[in-house]
Amino acid sequence: MNALLDKLNIQEVNAGACTGVDGWIQSEGPILTSYNPTTGEAIAGVRQATPEVYNRVVDYAQSTFESWRMLPAPKRGDMIRDLGNVLREYKEPLGELVSLEMGKIHVEGMGEVQEMIDICDFSVGLSRQLYGLTIMSERPQHRMYEQWHPLGVIGIITAFNFPVAVWAWNAALSAVCGDTMVWKPSGQTPLTAVAVQHLSNQVMADHGLNGIFNLVIGRGHDVGNIMLDDPRLPLVSFTGSTATGKIVSQRVAARLGRTVLELGGNNAIIVTENADIDLAIRGILFGAVGTAGQRCTSTRRIIGHKSLMSTLAVRLVKAYRQVPIGDPTDGSTLMGPLVTSDAVEGMMAAIEKAKAEGGEVLAGGRKRPDIGPNFVEPTIIRMQTQSDIVKEETFAPILYLLEYETIDEAVTIHNAVTQGLSSAIFTDSLRQAEQFLSSAGSDCGIANVNIGTSGAEIGGAFGGEKDTGGGRESGSDAWKAYMRRQTNTINWSTELPLAQGIEFGD
Repeated sequence: MNALLDKLNIQEVNAGACTGVDGWIQSEGPILTSYNPTTGEAIAGVRQATPEVYNRVVDYAQSTFESWRMLPAPKRGDMIRDLGNVLREYKEPLGELVSLEMGKIHVEGMGEVQEMIDICDFSVGLSRQLYGLTIMSERPQHRMYEQWHPLGVIGIITAFNFPVAVWAWNAALSAVCGDTMVWKPSGQTPLTAVAVQHLSNQVMADHGLNGIFNLVIGRGHDVGNIMLDDPRLPLVSFTGSTATGKIVSQRVAARLGRTVLELGGNNAIIVTENADIDLAIRGILFGAVGTAGQRCTSTRRIIGHKSLMSTLAVRLVKAYRQVPIGDPTDGSTLMGPLVTSDAVEGMMAAIEKAKAEGGEVLAGGRKRPDIGPNFVEPTIIRMQTQSDIVKEETFAPILYLLEYETIDEAVTIHNAVTQGLSSAIFTDSLRQAEQFLSSAGSDCGIANVNIGTSGAEIGGAFGGEKDTGGGRESGSDAWKAYMRRQTNTINWSTELPLAQGIEFGD
């Protein structure tokens, strides 16, 4: 661990809040211990912020916003370009830290940092494309247009499973939009947040800046709840469970604040009778087993045509039995641990419930304490119906197999869950693919053809519908969430006509 910290130029892990270079704030809050999910051993402790420290950080971010918003957006983009370059320089040690603290396999840890780099590149280009519309006025010699202004201090609350990339999705866009931000990371991955803050401090210092990127590590009671109720944060971006997301939505809405919500997913793949089975197996395997099933986009349900389900099941079982499980920092490993022992117990409880509801375990289903405290076998369960447990999101590598006869039936099964994040169909039929992508098809925010549910590119807006929260992050026009819209009308005539033809006096 010390070697990783040295590579990342980290000297301070005792302070849980920071406003920039030389801005680490000592706190009297309790120590938060980060544990290695592979071994269960403690890695390091971080002193958590108190409410008083949190308020200092937000005040600083708010004062910085006054000047940062006036810097031209392309100049703000220059700083994000340098952030991307620093991430390139430190990609390997930061990716290794993600693997160590979160448990992602080596290539996924590196891939997460690459996502950060990609969103920086995207945001640099965006800094010259924050556009508004010109609108034709009904009044002569009048010009109407809309423009977008920064919101203020953005609250960012991230989850353990993407401990750095989701911050970057929000932070890079927010920064080029002219916002400052306060980040509350998951209590399970504080060290990666500390590392990212150190790198951000370096970039801010190079530009003579402070207080753009701010970090507060703290308990939900001391920091999280305050963020939700804090009128200084016009927008709170939250990534986490649907249950917590509903609380976040209600609390922030009560003060008429905005939210970007990225919540649960119960993602399915439809495999049609004319699908490329080899292609489907590869897509299913990564979607279901990648990150040990701890992605919001992980594949959890396979809806297969009855004519090929037996073949598909046999092929999947064979593939699952060949998945190397073990130390995520070992390059040969394809599946690492679950994040905590509670996650392991939650998976075991879900398996037992599925069996009670008529499910047959075809592969896996057991703990692997011989490897480490949080290791499990990736599991395939064939279900007769889409029962209650299948409709729940279990954040673990459980894959349910369901049969269908007609494509209409498949779509109905697919949509019959409360979540609506990611979806896919494997088919060589143009008609079936187009039906799946139509308004009568998948009800998810992401719908793919002949690729899996996991591994979205940053160029497209990421998010989902229904219990997934409706939020959008990353590409497309997601930047608008971090800004406020203003409509402007300029009268360059010597008259004062009113809209709708109203006349008022002489």
